Amino acid sequence: MQTNPTPPPCTSLVALGDSFTEGMSDLLPDGSYRGWADLLAARMAARTPGFRYANLAVRGKLIGQIVDEQVPLAAAMRPDVITLVGGLNDALRPKCDMNRVRDLLTEAVERLTPACEQLVLMRSPGRQGPVLERFRPRMEELFACVEELAAKHGARVVDLYGAPALADPRLWDVDRLHLTAEGHRRVAEAVWQTLGYEAEDAEWHVPMARTLPPGWVSRRVADARFARQHLLPWIGRRLTGRSSGDGRPPKRPELLPYEGQA
Repeated sequence: MQTNPTPPPCTSLVALGDSFTEGMSDLLPDGSYRGWADLLAARMAARTPGFRYANLAVRGKLIGQIVDEQVPLAAAMRPDVITLVGGLNDALRPKCDMNRVRDLLTEAVERLTPACEQLVLMRSPGRQGPVLERFRPRMEELFACVEELAAKHGARVVDLYGAPALADPRLWDVDRLHLTAEGHRRVAEAVWQTLGYEAEDAEWHVPMARTLPPGWVSRRVADARFARQHLLPWIGRRLTGRSSGDGRPPKRPELLPYEGQA
C-alpha cells in the first residue's frame, strides 16, 4: 500500500488574520483566547524542539489592514509556514468592493509566497442561518479567489466552508460569529491534515450527533440576548467606523519559541 510521505519538520509558523485566527471565542481561564492557530503551534512544537510561533492576528481587521500591518512583518520573519485568512470581514460589510478585496488578497499572497516554505489559505467556515444566506454570494466569490491564488502560487487550501460539521450552530459561540473551543479544535485538525501530517481525528468534518432543538421560547430568549449583547454593538461600530480591534496589539508579535496550552 502506498503511503503519503511524512512532511518535513516545521520549525516555525506565523499566523495572519482577524478574530478567527486570534482565537475568539476559545476562551481560557485567564480571559485570553487560544484558538486553532495556538493548537496547531502546540502540535508542531511537540514534534520539533525549538519550534517558533508568531500570531499577528487582531480581531476586526480588514484585508487592507492585514496587508499593511501584518504582511510585511510576516514576510520579514521568513518562517517555514504562513497561514493567511482574511477578507471575510470585508465581505460581511453592507458596502464592499469585492474587486478591491481580490486585489489586496492577491497582493498579500504574492508577497508572502516567496517568504515561506508553505503558504496556507482557507475557505472560512460559515454558520447555518440567515447571515450566511445573505452573504453567501460574496463569500463564495472570495473563496473562488482563494482557490485561484492557491493554484497559481502553490499554496494549500483548507476547506472549512465545505465541512458540514462547521456549519452546525452548536460549534459557534453565542455571538454567532466565532467558533467554540470544539470548533477551533476541528479547524486545527483540518490545517494539520492539509499540511500532510497523519490524522489525529479523521472525522473532524463529520457533523455532531443530532440533538433535540431548543424550544421556541428558548430560541426567542437567545435571539434577544444575541441582539442586545452582540448585534447592536456590532452595528454601532459599523455606523461609527470603529472596530473591536482598534488599538489592540497582535496576539504574539514576535517569532519566539512556543510554550503554551494545547
